[in-house]
Amino acid sequence: MNAIPPRLPSHQDVREAAERLRGRVVRTPMLRHPLLDELAGGTVLVKPEPLQRTGSFKFRGATNAVLKLDAAQRAAGVVTHSSGNHGQAVACAAASEGVRALIAMPQDAPAIKVESTRRWGPEITFFDRATTDREVLAERLAAERGASIIPPFDHPDVVAGQGTLALELVEDAAAAGLSLDTLAVCTGGGGLIAGCALAVEGASPATAVWAVEPEGWDDTARSLAAGARLANDGKGAGLCDALLSMRPGALTFAVNQPRLKGAAVVTPEEVFRAMRFAFEALKVVVEPGGAVALAALLAGKLPARGKTTGIVLSGGNVDPAVFARALAV
Repeated sequence: MNAIPPRLPSHQDVREAAERLRGRVVRTPMLRHPLLDELAGGTVLVKPEPLQRTGSFKFRGATNAVLKLDAAQRAAGVVTHSSGNHGQAVACAAASEGVRALIAMPQDAPAIKVESTRRWGPEITFFDRATTDREVLAERLAAERGASIIPPFDHPDVVAGQGTLALELVEDAAAAGLSLDTLAVCTGGGGLIAGCALAVEGASPATAVWAVEPEGWDDTARSLAAGARLANDGKGAGLCDALLSMRPGALTFAVNQPRLKGAAVVTPEEVFRAMRFAFEALKVVVEPGGAVALAALLAGKLPARGKTTGIVLSGGNVDPAVFARALAV
């Protein structure tokens, strides 16, 4: 089992991850739409990670972490816990490198995410989300196998890999003659936004980074206000299943606390509106957790008027029945 290294990741780690991942991950495009600009009162640049391999940004961090394992670690295999997107990503990244993977998934994970994970050939074990400490479970499973843990967010190699999407967006914006005033990022445990904050710290230091969370799971917003990590009570709606972390990661909060400008919280109704907008206007299928940053923009909860705002659509692995509800709004 690998403990989390004590050091915090840096902007240079994100740069090195970008080089490591070149040709291995999809460089997703920068999308624009005049209606989105009109509604926001500014310029909006969208980063659509549903177009990434395995359907979410998670493939970036998982691949970076797998590539950094040494030969002995690869031979022993990897373990992770995930509601779906990270599990798929680790399974795919491990399969690509010939590494065995064990994925612990909640019993109530969306069927589409379970099947998409299974497709890559990992071993899967299920646990009760309400009664199981998933981190303790992962540690036990890894210890039994002598395997390395690749956690969903609280690891420097995972964080660095996730941040590569922000580097791409900054570069594509610059190629269009634009610079980001604001970057809004879907936030659960904080790995994606930590990587993005590190990316813009060196590539676009004037960019203000905002966390966006679903109502009832606003641990990052409350933790930033309190100056310490606070937990959720677990009673919020489960719509945004990709973002249901109980508290910010120790490592990710250490990165995020001094770097984030603010946080916004969105309702289920606002999430459904964003999912429908992404489908109808951008022609991208987005899952609830992947739509929260767009939801905040459409709801007027971000300082977008007269500015250039980057929006991350973080994943597209949505259950068909949930997607049908969004389209019916």
